[in-house]
Amino acid sequence: MAIKYGVVGTGALGGFYGGMLAKTGQDVHFLFRSDFEYVQQHGLHVDSVMGNFHLQPIQAYKKSTEMPECDVVLVCLKTTGNHHLADLIKPILHAGSIVILLQNGLGLEEDLAIQLPEACIAGGLAFICSNKIGPGHIHHLDYGKLIIGSYNVPDDAILKQVVSDFQASGIPTDLSLNLLFARWQKLVWNIPFNGITVVLNTTTDKIMDNEQTRELSKELMLEVIHGANACGVPLKESLAQQMIDMTIKMKPYAPSMKLDYDHRRPMEIGYIYSKPIETARKVGFEMHKISMLEKQLRFIQSHM
Repeated sequence: MAIKYGVVGTGALGGFYGGMLAKTGQDVHFLFRSDFEYVQQHGLHVDSVMGNFHLQPIQAYKKSTEMPECDVVLVCLKTTGNHHLADLIKPILHAGSIVILLQNGLGLEEDLAIQLPEACIAGGLAFICSNKIGPGHIHHLDYGKLIIGSYNVPDDAILKQVVSDFQASGIPTDLSLNLLFARWQKLVWNIPFNGITVVLNTTTDKIMDNEQTRELSKELMLEVIHGANACGVPLKESLAQQMIDMTIKMKPYAPSMKLDYDHRRPMEIGYIYSKPIETARKVGFEMHKISMLEKQLRFIQSHM
């Protein structure tokens, strides 16, 4: 089955994952904002540890109202713009379209389902180091695995095809039977490293090189794990050390929130910090260290 893909948000994630699909012959339609004119003239450049490539010509659009209806819509926008998401993607949905939220955080699918009650929604977790370094120019530094899981998709056949398409493009991809588990699992890495790199104005390698910040990272990870456990998500404590070991081996990296801070853009505090804190609190578990980190980030955001 051939799928018509739409990529909403062609940045570090959308440019790489959508680019990989298009490179291998999939029908992919990309929504751009500020880069539209540049990409029309010069195409999309991706520098990747898996091999550099250049898409030219590319099916690029400046407005979603100009795009065709798509079978699968990959949402790769920052969650700070999700209050506009329903209106943005409505023009490219048909009755059987699947929306896959390739975004970080918790509660994303629930919020979109309220805005678009008829939509078939899935979530995606990207375990990747990738940055946008210029107009139409993506730099993929490390990793790249995807985990995709259904939120309310009645038939997972199309999700299996999406997984197959990504695998055929060279992306390690799994279909998760428990999207909530996968989202909490990703938060075990995202919560400590997005926040600490901003508060300390540093990168992952420097955090790992220092005994105190390495230990702080693990403490925050364990608090995420215990919060997930309180919410009925059975993450194991050993995951924290696995994440530490992975980060030690990772190339020096500034997570997306650090880049947003550096460029004075709104940070994704709501879905990555506030929502997990609120969700755990509802079942009687207080994530004290993470709450303190959230307050520090809110302070920094208010003075940007």
